[in-house]
Amino acid sequence: MTPLRTRMTQDLRIRNYAATTIKIYIDLVARFARFFGQSPEHLGPEDIRTYQVHLVEKRKVSWTVLNQTVCALRFLYRTTLGKEWVIQHIPYAKREKTLPVVLSRKEVARLLRALENRRHRTMLMAAYGCGLRRSEVLNLRVRDIDSRRMVVRVCSGKGRKDRYVPLPSALLKALRVCWLEYRPVDYLFPGQGGSEPMRPRTLSKICTNARAKARLAKSVTMHTLRHCFATHHLEAGTDLRTLQMILGHNSLRTTSIYLHVSAARIRDARSPLDLLDDLE
Repeated sequence: MTPLRTRMTQDLRIRNYAATTIKIYIDLVARFARFFGQSPEHLGPEDIRTYQVHLVEKRKVSWTVLNQTVCALRFLYRTTLGKEWVIQHIPYAKREKTLPVVLSRKEVARLLRALENRRHRTMLMAAYGCGLRRSEVLNLRVRDIDSRRMVVRVCSGKGRKDRYVPLPSALLKALRVCWLEYRPVDYLFPGQGGSEPMRPRTLSKICTNARAKARLAKSVTMHTLRHCFATHHLEAGTDLRTLQMILGHNSLRTTSIYLHVSAARIRDARSPLDLLDDLE
């Protein structure tokens, strides 16, 4: 490991960045360095602009990858290297205004029924039933399940924040059956070694395989289940502020995107065409 990589890693840890974020930032900076074949210490604003053009026009990366790269480079140059020009010369990209894919309740049921492995099905049930991110499902511990209060404690979610979410009775039943079969000691869904959580890629593959078995035409990822949770809550009458707290969003604006994908609200908006006199 180079001295610069070591220092940047230390700077990220000092500021309590999540382990996943640290890995992503370090990898993105390493790609930047490999593109020019030299250390970022010797590169400047024009080099960064050239690399951003390469990402957009040649690589055609997503908005997420582009802005993660911007965040990583901003941290490197402003914090680790102490460069004052960083803000003006490393701009963020304008965010794409795309809507999330949402499954119907019947499609979610098909997805869950497609999984024969009890533990795999329970993991997807946790994602949908509690609105959890993939990392939050993987990091669930036995002690996080409070069956007396019927809540789940989500520890160190996005932004290093803890929160409580409602525990569905169907999920509690599935967790109890799962516990009796697998007897987890610490993590609810450990990996092969038993002492560490399952790898993120493994859970993503489980979800992909379930979609294929269920023969769903829509694209489905673990985060799709979180989108379904939020949208179905709104359709059932949950208010936006409560949903914001359950999801752990900093801003109500983030939660409000689900208003745009709620089929019930869209159907209730009557078209002016239906208000015209008989056209026949």
